[in-house]
Amino acid sequence: MREVRELLRLYFEQGLSGRKAAKIVGIGKTAASQYIAGFKSSGLPIRGISGMSDSELIHLLNIRKQTQNPRYIALEKLFPYFEKELKKVGVTLQLLWEEYRQGHKEGYEYSQFCHHYYHWRKESKVSMHMEHKAGDKLFVDFAGQKLYITDRTTGKRKACEIFVSVLGCSQLCYIEAVPSQKKADWVAVNQNALRFYKGAPAAIVPDCLRAAVRKSHKYEPEINQTYQDFAAHYGTVILPARALHPKDKALAENFVRIAYQRIYAPLRHRVFYSIEELNEALWDQLDKHNQKSFQNKPFSRQMLFDQVEKKELKPLPTTWYELKHFCKLKVQYNHHIYLKEDKHYYSVPFQYTGKQLRVIYTDRYLEAYFDHQRVALHRRDHTPYKYTTKSEHRPAHHHFQAAWTPDRFIRWGRSIGPEVEQLITKVLDSRDHPEQAYRSCMGLLNLAKKHPKSDYIKTCKKALELNCLQYKFIKNTLNNKTFDLEEEPLDLFQLQVHTNIRGKEHFN
Repeated sequence: MREVRELLRLYFEQGLSGRKAAKIVGIGKTAASQYIAGFKSSGLPIRGISGMSDSELIHLLNIRKQTQNPRYIALEKLFPYFEKELKKVGVTLQLLWEEYRQGHKEGYEYSQFCHHYYHWRKESKVSMHMEHKAGDKLFVDFAGQKLYITDRTTGKRKACEIFVSVLGCSQLCYIEAVPSQKKADWVAVNQNALRFYKGAPAAIVPDCLRAAVRKSHKYEPEINQTYQDFAAHYGTVILPARALHPKDKALAENFVRIAYQRIYAPLRHRVFYSIEELNEALWDQLDKHNQKSFQNKPFSRQMLFDQVEKKELKPLPTTWYELKHFCKLKVQYNHHIYLKEDKHYYSVPFQYTGKQLRVIYTDRYLEAYFDHQRVALHRRDHTPYKYTTKSEHRPAHHHFQAAWTPDRFIRWGRSIGPEVEQLITKVLDSRDHPEQAYRSCMGLLNLAKKHPKSDYIKTCKKALELNCLQYKFIKNTLNNKTFDLEEEPLDLFQLQVHTNIRGKEHFN
């Protein structure tokens, strides 16, 4: 505006012609004549412009042009169309100007075309930001003010967090009440927002809350792994706003302010008894907000979304995102990993014993990865202190344990003789867990293959009589042929009575 001020000074104070003054300050003669005519029509003295701001002066100079210049009137009618087209990917003012000149041979040159459009956009006070392309960004956040649901029996009120989201181009809004700002609620409500829009943007811009950003940083924020996985499922990316920079998500901040007026205020006298009831009321008010026309504009957020932005969003996958949890677990000596949340053990191939695996689990499944390759997949089991084991994960010499059961060992012993069956049963019962006796039973039964059956049965009978159930005793008895020896009776002798021998009453 410095050139315009100098133009007016040279024309009105120095008495130069408009053409000569325009040449000195470097303004086109057509534009210079319009500025001079606009100032003349205002009726103000030239000294009056010294106290004016640039915006006040340009508004003053445009009054005559906007009301009397047919060329400007024709251009002004196209501004709403330009506004919508600029939201489409690849559309620029240069392209629109070229199209404009094709239909208006006597229209403005490019510099004046841009000048008038930017001035109109500023004067129209349109709340949307023109730099946001259709389908580019979705801004998400929680509102500062909470809403409440009331318990019908106790009358106690419980606070609910209010999630808001705004598409950058059309400013179509979404709102929903959730129980908390925890990761599970955060991911679920983000998913509901994408389903509301029926598409995914190129990027989601959240605030630096813990459920979205694990560690904030000016240049390289660390995004929560579950939220990152959610974005990958929907083919979008997470671009966290900078901490303490509310302008990075100004649209969300602005919607929160508007929501207090258009959504919160109409519901202030209502009492809600469930979060579902609260959300139904929020969505009714939200629909009114989205259908309401922009100030000084003939279209609403919903209209702009349907006409421009909807088709630019990425299609959603057919399956909903299932909340995932991530952790790193070390494979124990028994080739199992221990999931603390379930207090349950899950097997992995024995080759990974001692290795640290990346574990991903949902409500239904658990997956284990090593070197970015999945090595195990199990269905979740919430039974504490139990084992979920796949036979192919065992070493070859452990496979027999999966095939044997106590009943099978007992049947095997019965096929040899009742004494053997009884011995095997007592061996199994002597252990806290039957599997602890499997090796002993296997060893005892294999001895029957190496010795005559009669000798083996006699040995088992003697082991039962003496209650010696150890493999070593039975093996030595068979090898030494001691199963026919009679037990020698113990000679109990009577102590002689003597004065030096005292009884128990003499001891404490």
